[in-house]
Amino acid sequence: MKEIVLDTETTGISVAEGHRIVEIGCIELDNLIPTKNKFHFYLNPERKVSEKAFQVHGYSDDFLFKQKKFKEIKDDFLKFIKDKTLIIHNAEFDLAHLNNELSLIGENKIQNKFVDTLVLARDKFPGSSVSLDALCKRFRIDNSKRIQHTALIDCELLSKVYINLIDQKEPTLNFSDKDVNIKTENTKKVEYYKKVILPSKNDLKAHKEYLSKQLKKNYFN
Repeated sequence: MKEIVLDTETTGISVAEGHRIVEIGCIELDNLIPTKNKFHFYLNPERKVSEKAFQVHGYSDDFLFKQKKFKEIKDDFLKFIKDKTLIIHNAEFDLAHLNNELSLIGENKIQNKFVDTLVLARDKFPGSSVSLDALCKRFRIDNSKRIQHTALIDCELLSKVYINLIDQKEPTLNFSDKDVNIKTENTKKVEYYKKVILPSKNDLKAHKEYLSKQLKKNYFN
């Protein structure tokens, strides 16, 4: 099953006040394991960044005005997320901004199924802080790279948080697979946390023989 961990950064909080997206980051998961497929762009929001948003992500107007506009990357983005479930922390915020960008260029709203990890966390830990940083601390996930909010780093952290929220791995496990190349615009190499080691043919044969012996032993006893 393929899913997309998604995050955006914006010029400000409210779509109603005309705020726009300045960064989109996506990481593909295949059966909860990050693949080499990523999508990442900084975007020209065609307006100035609010002071509060600048303090969050640090992207200046001068930097952003040199980037592509959403309409220029729209087709690639929609193709990347097509038919996949989206994993988002506070989905209402990100989807509102994405749908606003699509609406501005005459496109339909996103119809993908989605999982809101903020809702999952509130259900699992009622009354506790469920920010991404708080969840990283709870699950012992290293978030030291998160000096400021950036879409790909937040996606990387959220992919780990998500797996913990649905109880698919022990919180202390933190494997590293450094052989990951990101072929996207304006990004650097990102390290992911989970490495899969497939059994060899000999391993499978030995396991089959072991099961056969156990079945015979149990049958005759």
